[in-house]
Amino acid sequence: MELSDCSNEYEKLVVRMNMPRVVIDNGVCPNSTVVKIDSARSPGILLESVQLLTDMNLWITKAYISSDGKWNMDVFHVSDLNGNKLTDENLIRYIEKSIETSHYCKTEGYTGLTALELTGTDRVGLLSEVFAVLADLECDVVEAKAWTHNGRIASMIYVRDGNSGTPIDGDSDRIQRVEGQLRNLLKADDGYQNSTRTCVTYGGNTHMERRLHQRMFMDRDYEKKFDSEKSPIVSVQNLEKRGYSVVNLQCKDRMKLLFDVVCTLTDMAYIVFHAAIRTVGETAFLEFYVRHSDGHPVSSEPERQRLIQCLQAAIERRTVKGVRLELCTADRPGLLAEVTRVLRENGLSIARAEISTKDGIARNVFYVTDANGNLIDPEIIRSIREKIGINDLSVKEPFLTSCREAVEKEQHQELQDQQGRNGGGTVLVSLGSLVMRNLYQLGLIKSYF
Repeated sequence: MELSDCSNEYEKLVVRMNMPRVVIDNGVCPNSTVVKIDSARSPGILLESVQLLTDMNLWITKAYISSDGKWNMDVFHVSDLNGNKLTDENLIRYIEKSIETSHYCKTEGYTGLTALELTGTDRVGLLSEVFAVLADLECDVVEAKAWTHNGRIASMIYVRDGNSGTPIDGDSDRIQRVEGQLRNLLKADDGYQNSTRTCVTYGGNTHMERRLHQRMFMDRDYEKKFDSEKSPIVSVQNLEKRGYSVVNLQCKDRMKLLFDVVCTLTDMAYIVFHAAIRTVGETAFLEFYVRHSDGHPVSSEPERQRLIQCLQAAIERRTVKGVRLELCTADRPGLLAEVTRVLRENGLSIARAEISTKDGIARNVFYVTDANGNLIDPEIIRSIREKIGINDLSVKEPFLTSCREAVEKEQHQELQDQQGRNGGGTVLVSLGSLVMRNLYQLGLIKSYF
């Protein structure tokens, strides 16, 4: 056996010895499935595990993370979107295999595409103009995600040639035209200097949501002042005797919360040594013991404030804003440009977008508000659905819940006013029924009884 063969076999042995060991247990907790991971410490291993679990739409309700020397011991309590344990044996085996190989990377579906990365100043109608430019240049959008935060926008768009279905990066003149026109759309007009960025790459080995966090972070979206009443509660204190910085977060629980936080800590070069995550009702409590990659805790007040702001921004970026519109229809050239043009013409701003195309079917999600970031008049929603297609565009529950809450609030206030005018007598006002009846007539609810 040659020396090179021995070397390769030794490397394989080392890899096998350090592969994560996964145990998935449904008998420990009555309400969740417990995923236990023991692994050799390596850069990004925690983020990789959390990323895998969240990409499979698993809700992490509790977690314990600990590092003992060069070994990690992580425990995650997970459930599906309905809050149930995992019962699909195929899914359980897939989780085990994916974590144990330690090479998880979501590349399927993006091979053979050209990736466009955009950041700039957000404004009403911007995404509509971006998709219109791509349609004019015969670039089909296959996958895309866009986030907005603090007046900034970041987007990753995977495209292919509209005629041949091949990547467009082989044509340098075409790439220059795409970049030039997109850069003109994204030019800053609010005082940010050199803040418009476009990037064209080939292939699909980049995790889209992690990349969006990185683009927002590089764009310094965290610098704008937050509303202290609405911002997540974040504190950073040093534990001098142990040499750790203790990071505590408290906010409303939601999907992918842990991923967003760990992603930001990783990108800021902080290493998590210990952590505890728990949820009480709708509130999540997260505690991390971290050091910077140089081995030191947070060393200055500016660094502490920057860490707090970045973590707040990471949580806020994905916070649901506005009405959730879901489009499901047969894909065709220019579909995105047409749909977003209708939204723009009705004065709606897209706060977040998730674009997906598979087997000729477009499944797109838009979170929209009015130009001022407020809830949209149901009459405008009805008009938009008529233009795009009642059966193709649906309105999801968060909007209906907001409408019902507004109805209840107005009904309560009206009842109090009537009681005051009638000397405290009880007068039942059917305001809520009238509003709910209007929603029913607009096709936004199935029943108002």
